[in-house]
Amino acid sequence: MFVDLTLYTFLFLALAAFCAGLIDAIAGGGGLIQLPALLIGLEKYETVVILGTNKVPSVFGTTASALIYRRNIKTDPKLLLAMALPAFLGSMGGASLASRIPTEILKPIVVVLLIAVLVYTWKRPQLGLIESMRHNQLNRLRIASVAALIIGFYDGLIGPGTGSFLVLTLVAVFGFAFLSASAIAKVVNVATNIGAILIFGLNGEILWKVGLTLAFANVAGGLIGANLAVRGGSNLVRKVFMAITFALIVKVGFDTFLAL
Repeated sequence: MFVDLTLYTFLFLALAAFCAGLIDAIAGGGGLIQLPALLIGLEKYETVVILGTNKVPSVFGTTASALIYRRNIKTDPKLLLAMALPAFLGSMGGASLASRIPTEILKPIVVVLLIAVLVYTWKRPQLGLIESMRHNQLNRLRIASVAALIIGFYDGLIGPGTGSFLVLTLVAVFGFAFLSASAIAKVVNVATNIGAILIFGLNGEILWKVGLTLAFANVAGGLIGANLAVRGGSNLVRKVFMAITFALIVKVGFDTFLAL
């Protein structure tokens, strides 16, 4: 196989990419599956190269699921643009620093934020089940732009939990239902992935053959996941969202304390 991958390793990575696409399409968190799999399968490569390679299948799978959502869920084009552009720029900035800043120092902060996300969602069982919009349109666009810039920067720098932060922001701050929030988050996540890919690609930090091949599996998972989310509605998205957020807490927490 290419880049010294055995058939077993490649099948392992393909399965992980499929599962990542499926989960990510519903509520985000695909990086929880795909990134650790790449770290195992591509252990000979630097972490920044694995981060860059991870973005390639992700952008294809996220785009596929975003298209399914767009066909079934109406979203505000102005809001999408107000979030996608800052997220794109923020992701480029984060990716530019990915090889210079030791991300381990940020992981404890991420754990605390994810715990807050989970507790906040759990204590509000009706949160995101019914759409109840807040803020006027101008303020909504302003707040969304700032939030997208920050989350985009985080995605380019580290990645795991980006979908959770996007979805919760849209639900808790603006009043979107979980299904609508996931639809918007997918478009914004496409922008963050593209921004990161541009930087990682220009720096030669992407294994293109691996990334593009795994993209097929990620797309397949993304299409199935998005269709399941549309059929299951906000209730399904909320349940998967909470499960993925909990799993992210365990994963990032384990990595953090293991590194100490």
